[in-house]
Amino acid sequence: MLDLKFIEANLELVKENLGKRKFDTSEIDAIVALNSSRKELTGKVENTQAKIKSLSKEVGMKKRNGENADDIMAEVHELKASIETDNKKLDDVKSELQSKLAGVPNLLEEDTPIGADEDDNVEVRTWGEPTELGFEAKDHADLGEALGMLDFETAAKLTGSRFVVYKRDLARMERAIANYMLDFHLDKDYEEIIPPLIVNDQTLYGTGQLPKFGEDLFKIDGRPWYLIPTAEVPVTNLKAGEIFDPSEFPLKYVAYTPCFRSEAGSYGKDTRGLIRMHQFNKVEMVNIVPPQDSEQALSDMVESAQTILENLKLPYRTVRLCSGDVGFGARKTFDLEVWLPSQKKFREISSCSNCGDFQARRANIRFKKQGEKPVFAHTLNGSGLAVGRTLVAIMENYQREDGSIEVPEVLRPYMGGKEVIAAK
Repeated sequence: MLDLKFIEANLELVKENLGKRKFDTSEIDAIVALNSSRKELTGKVENTQAKIKSLSKEVGMKKRNGENADDIMAEVHELKASIETDNKKLDDVKSELQSKLAGVPNLLEEDTPIGADEDDNVEVRTWGEPTELGFEAKDHADLGEALGMLDFETAAKLTGSRFVVYKRDLARMERAIANYMLDFHLDKDYEEIIPPLIVNDQTLYGTGQLPKFGEDLFKIDGRPWYLIPTAEVPVTNLKAGEIFDPSEFPLKYVAYTPCFRSEAGSYGKDTRGLIRMHQFNKVEMVNIVPPQDSEQALSDMVESAQTILENLKLPYRTVRLCSGDVGFGARKTFDLEVWLPSQKKFREISSCSNCGDFQARRANIRFKKQGEKPVFAHTLNGSGLAVGRTLVAIMENYQREDGSIEVPEVLRPYMGGKEVIAAK
């Protein structure tokens, strides 16, 4: 959430920045007007309260002196009725102001590339050459079904579309990928977290999924609970509502969880295979750092995700997201895209974002040096990596003409030394 005082003090700058996202900046004018109304009503209520207090004292004095105070008491009664009305108006204005503020995205870094969508993202790094197999590449879904290890038909029977049953060696490889990624981050001084997979609405508000993106979530009927769309949500909120000592920095968390997304609005996109599922696994990095360290923390997270792909020997590219593609809560984002031979293009496998103090304001995450005022921390998150998409990339880049799949060297210790996955 943006700081209201900052908005009012930098109105044109804020509107210009948000305009790069194609955000309707008339909402900012509405917010400023609502805040003026809030101030006016607050002043009116306070003045009325002061007048009631003064008149009540006068009533008391008159009664003690045996004088008639009916006229003053009638005035107090009228003032109390008016203050009740004004308080209701004030509550309504505060509620609308908070609602509108909650719908305003984060400000972009000044050097964010200007663009409309993912086609305008800027490539900043490439690694490896697109894989040349020497034969026609098969899609990962075809490979998995031919091996008898990806079962979409049974998953559809059990649940519906966009689910899968992993079997045998591909189930083991999914687990191997996650374990390798977790160990990689533990070696970089991350603290492993296993969070709840169900969170409440306040937790989702803290990271910015609610109220704006409710349709993307799976809600549990009859409860204020939701399945998590990413481990970013519970893990970032570990420090929600706290004022902690800066000696705790840096807070570096890694979590491996299932993620659940309704994929609202994505009908017809990647309907086959593992690219866009309602349930998928992901290893997530979350950093909570002091403001001056967040830019370096972002660089470190991107480097970690890149190194994992390089260790897996998967060709990739890193792109800086343009203004039209940066997520709601982020001010700066880098995506890593891995090469998929069957599609002959790069597809997203990790997204690393610096959210600045945007989430910290919503979740009230602050730190305090002795003798100083509390300060909002900066929060960052990144995929390290999406496990299912990593499996897709391995299957396609390491496939053999006979339909078997070579196991990347770094994963073999997690696969009991197995070098090749083949049908029985």
